[in-house]
Amino acid sequence: MKYFALLLTLFFINFNQKTDKLAGRYNYLIEDDNAYILKDKITFKDSVFIFDNKFMPKGKISYGNVILLDNFINTDLIISISKDQIKKDTIPFFMHDKKSSSANYLDEVVGKGKLVRIK
Repeated sequence: MKYFALLLTLFFINFNQKTDKLAGRYNYLIEDDNAYILKDKITFKDSVFIFDNKFMPKGKISYGNVILLDNFINTDLIISISKDQIKKDTIPFFMHDKKSSSANYLDEVVGKGKLVRIK
């Protein structure tokens, strides 16, 4: 009986866990002079993302306290997203330059934008 209760408990723990990963399709908008401009569409799958523009390479997603999108439009650009934002339909993000003069390039924001879920 106690093995059945243990098995049942483990089943519910695994069933109720939610992943904190980006998934689905989003419109990629960049802020320019207080207006958002649609640049492209992005599809997130597991730990990679793909632009609809076929000439763009696949990018990598790093999950931690802050979600980082690497190998974005150019290799020097990295996108940071707050982990608590990924459950929302509109996700604000910040752009950072890896070749920044500051000690930690994530401390310096060079642009911002939004990801808007496509339903």
